Amino acid sequence: QLQASGGGLVEAGGSLRLSCTTSGRTFSNYGVGWFRQAPGKEREFVAAINWSGERTYYSDSAKGRLTISRDNAKNTVSLQMNTLKPDDTAVYYCAANLVSRGWNDQGVYGYWGQGTEVTVSS
Repeated sequence: QLQASGGGLVEAGGSLRLSCTTSGRTFSNYGVGWFRQAPGKEREFVAAINWSGERTYYSDSAKGRLTISRDNAKNTVSLQMNTLKPDDTAVYYCAANLVSRGWNDQGVYGYWGQGTEVTVSS
């Protein structure tokens, strides 16, 4: 399973950096995606990165504010979130893309772990 961490409480306009790691199993051969689920809403795609880090994908709401990156030597994928808004409040999850396509399709992801909660106050 992949484990997301780094969430917390931040004021609007602030920043957070989320990390996605795993113990034992390496996921350097997989693309990784970030998804989020806000209270009362369905889980939605946020950003994804291919196995090498050369290609990244973002939702419209993430473009320009969120940056996904990875360090395969450290087995870590990060999500830098800047200029946070109250609408960004959600539980954030990371997962491995098992087919290297369909980057915004939850159905092609596996190894979901527990998420990390992000709360943005106005």
